[in-house]
Amino acid sequence: MSCESPGIRPFVALLCVALLASPMSFAQPPSGQENPHPLTPQLGSDSPWPSGFLHPYTPHPVPPVNLSNSARLGSLIRAGRIYLSLSDTIALAIENNLDVEVERYVFPMAEADLLRTKSGASPQGISTAVLPGIANAPGLNILGSTSAGLPAVASLAQLPSLPLGESFDPFINSTVSWGHTTAPQSNTVFSGTTSLVTTATTVNSSIGQTFATGGTALLTFSNLDQYQNSYRSTINPNITSSLDLTITQPLLQGFGLAFNNRLIRIAKNDLKAADLVFKQQLLNTVANVVSLYWNLVAANLNVDVKKQAVDVSEKLYRDNQKQVEVGTLAPIEVVRAEAQLASDQQAFVQAESAVLQLETILKSALSRDGLTDPAVTEARVVATDPIRIPEVEPVEPMQDLIARAIDNRPDLAQSRVQVDNSRIVLEGTRNALLPSLSFIGDIRNNALAGPQNAVLGPPAFNSTTGQFAPTPAPIADPYFVGGYGDILAQLFGRNFPNYTVGLNLTIPLRNRAAQANMATATLSLRQNQLQIQREINQIRVDVQNAIIALQEARAQYQAAVKQRVLEEQTVDADQKKLALGATTVFQLIQDQRDLSTAGENVVTAEATYIQARVQLDIATGMTLQNNNVEFDQAKSGIVPKPPNPLPPVNR
Repeated sequence: MSCESPGIRPFVALLCVALLASPMSFAQPPSGQENPHPLTPQLGSDSPWPSGFLHPYTPHPVPPVNLSNSARLGSLIRAGRIYLSLSDTIALAIENNLDVEVERYVFPMAEADLLRTKSGASPQGISTAVLPGIANAPGLNILGSTSAGLPAVASLAQLPSLPLGESFDPFINSTVSWGHTTAPQSNTVFSGTTSLVTTATTVNSSIGQTFATGGTALLTFSNLDQYQNSYRSTINPNITSSLDLTITQPLLQGFGLAFNNRLIRIAKNDLKAADLVFKQQLLNTVANVVSLYWNLVAANLNVDVKKQAVDVSEKLYRDNQKQVEVGTLAPIEVVRAEAQLASDQQAFVQAESAVLQLETILKSALSRDGLTDPAVTEARVVATDPIRIPEVEPVEPMQDLIARAIDNRPDLAQSRVQVDNSRIVLEGTRNALLPSLSFIGDIRNNALAGPQNAVLGPPAFNSTTGQFAPTPAPIADPYFVGGYGDILAQLFGRNFPNYTVGLNLTIPLRNRAAQANMATATLSLRQNQLQIQREINQIRVDVQNAIIALQEARAQYQAAVKQRVLEEQTVDADQKKLALGATTVFQLIQDQRDLSTAGENVVTAEATYIQARVQLDIATGMTLQNNNVEFDQAKSGIVPKPPNPLPPVNR
């Protein structure tokens, strides 16, 4: 079929627009960044050609949530017991803890925000709220736990992204219409008919895009195929076409890469902030798991102390019964020993209950499905790492600890990102103070073609022949007689060009809104700068308080150990005295109570010391480093280090 056929003309026009748009289509950058960690929640990448043509109109795939525990948890279960070292506990928290898994979604959300800003739209910001730790766990002061220091993008309401209808994403707009009109004519001299009937087919297409300089370009291809019943037109039907390129470039307000890329830079900062938010959540979870692990160790030690007290009370009760039977001891001493035994047994049950509660909390924190699996629910936890207190406390200058905390604390780093974002916002706000001056340029090519009009007018007398004959249409200029091929030749040959250039200047006479926005953005920046100094001051307090608490815990431990030694010697001496009749059973029971209390105090002091050490790591931001946590592994949710070997079965 020839391109001269009227039926194919609209399709030829669309084909021309598609050919003009095709370089833009193939040049689209990938909308999502590749994530090297396949198990981390992520946006799907661009599909290869030819499905890439449909990719802009399909959602990015997001995998469903994973509620299966890692294989590590099952490998640590043997004979109804879960053997946990501290390193395996931390690894299980990284792989299975739901608080950490929830926070992993901050990465694809930040990537989606970056994708949004690359189109010219404003970012939505990322959530910086993190969970303070494990629910129902014993108290632990997690510094900077509930706020990462970086609110969702601030002050962006003052900075609209792009004017309505403009986008960094190129677009194609096409309109195809057909119309039939009948218009009565009051002057038939000019129209040649009493009712002018027009049949018109319109095919218009345009390609537009906004660029990072602030300028916009719009290429419009217009086609009108029109037929009329008038014989006065020289060409009928006639095709009028135009190819119009309009360029607008701001020269003051809205000009420049720095202004128009500001939202992209904020979104890239949010990508950095996503790492810091996740790091804060990871720090909170690891610190709580470590604290919970040592609490469980201390609780088991407390059970041992209570069990020893029960054993001693049982022995005393049996010995007293024997002495009462032989008549060397009053019966009341049996009752006294029995009461002490009951009290010690109750304390033992309470200590065991505390262990069971801690085990339940720990198992829930280390599994994705909570306590759904009976094998996990019914298994007892065996903590294989003991609390070790060094003989000599390592000494490090306070200023070095504070400097390390300032470098490593994620909450402070996030506040610095917010200051950077505030500066970017301020830069855009300052640009809005300028008058609006825009360059406008327009280049338009016009074309006209069609066949000689074949419509005959009313009969007229021919003096030569002496007869009436229909009036023919005027003879058309041969240059315009042709088909759609001639239209294209005229357009791209630029036979009928139009040129327009100009400037559009708008000067606000008071500019109060822009000045107020500038003041607000500046004040917000100053607040964020003060916030950083306030956080630095608080970090100094946190570190010093952690050091003081650690020193106090060491002194408490040393005193508790000495007191236990004294009580052990006292019990031993009074047992010898009781055998010689030099003391009473009541005194020995009191000595045993004191020994049990001293044992509890040692356990409490050990737990206090190890918790103070955990708190110092939190204050200095060294929790992850001191527990050998690799950030990239935690981000992926996969810890390649194998579990620690299980102890022998007969243990």
